Amino acid sequence: MQILTWKNNFPWTISVKVLTTLTKPVAKMAPIALLPFLILNLAVATAAPPLRPRFYEKTCPEAEHLVRDVIKKNMEREPRSAASVNRLQFHDCFVNGCDGSLLLDDTSNMLGEKLSLSNINSLRSYEVIDEAKETLEGVCPGVVSCADILIMAARDAVVLSGGPDWEVKLGRQDSLTASQKDADDIMPSPRANASYLIDLFRKFNLSAKDLVALSGSHSIGKGRCFSIVFRLYNQSGTGRPDPAIDPIFRENLDKLCPRGGDGNVTGGLDATPERFDNQYFKDLMNGRGFLNSDQTLFTYPKTRQYVRLFARNRDEFLKAFVEGMIKLGDLQSGRPGEIRQNCRVVNSRPVDELM
Repeated sequence: MQILTWKNNFPWTISVKVLTTLTKPVAKMAPIALLPFLILNLAVATAAPPLRPRFYEKTCPEAEHLVRDVIKKNMEREPRSAASVNRLQFHDCFVNGCDGSLLLDDTSNMLGEKLSLSNINSLRSYEVIDEAKETLEGVCPGVVSCADILIMAARDAVVLSGGPDWEVKLGRQDSLTASQKDADDIMPSPRANASYLIDLFRKFNLSAKDLVALSGSHSIGKGRCFSIVFRLYNQSGTGRPDPAIDPIFRENLDKLCPRGGDGNVTGGLDATPERFDNQYFKDLMNGRGFLNSDQTLFTYPKTRQYVRLFARNRDEFLKAFVEGMIKLGDLQSGRPGEIRQNCRVVNSRPVDELM
């Protein structure tokens, strides 16, 4: 039998036999004291069914089709929504697992993740997920979790932008709370370097290759000037631009993001920001990465090999990206949850009663 625990933000398992062996001397002295520990961990292990493909084939067979239709309609209205929706999976899953906590609005008793440092004035298209949820509630109420909708929507945004398709595992529950502090503590900055990112991803059992492949989600979308002005005018406190930026590209960025200009102006994360392809990696090789956290993947030796591989071979990138997205989707907290009726609030209970 396996017991699921949560350490460093991803699940670990330990067998009951091993646990019993390790705690035998203590159990002999105070067996009752260990009981709450065992009960708690067993409850966590059985809090939700295992994730699997086609989870809703009997309870809501049209779920995946309906979500994709919503994403398609929103992309027709605003192409940029594809990248915005795709980003939501990463920002949700890295904070206590893929549980839809990102979608919760703040309450008088809870500061959620939407206003965290990495999300405020950056994440968008929450209303697209709201629309998908409303559509599903009209067909099969109380069945499909918001957390699963995020996973489906992220996949669909890639597919509809010309990227790969894959079968997603479903069956997640929605969290009962959210934490701005947790998001602030874990989510990386656009200033992050590759060494830091490798260490961070390792905590989630994601490799350097996974890091580079998942960064390829920046094949679509735009970034804000706010995120790069330090690269243009004061890299590492030098008062000078990042020397890794191609000079011609830097001139274009200077025009887009002048010193003291509007930080909310946006530029493409690669040369083809509406098409999911491997142009992103080609741009990195030419010093044309938009974000510092992008360009550092090529300047750092441990990740450079994967940038070169994916720039040279689109199929290798697409394969690695799918593998990374599946691994990312497997991150679970094991905490109790529910199927929210509205992705922005827990079901008819104040969050403070659930903490």
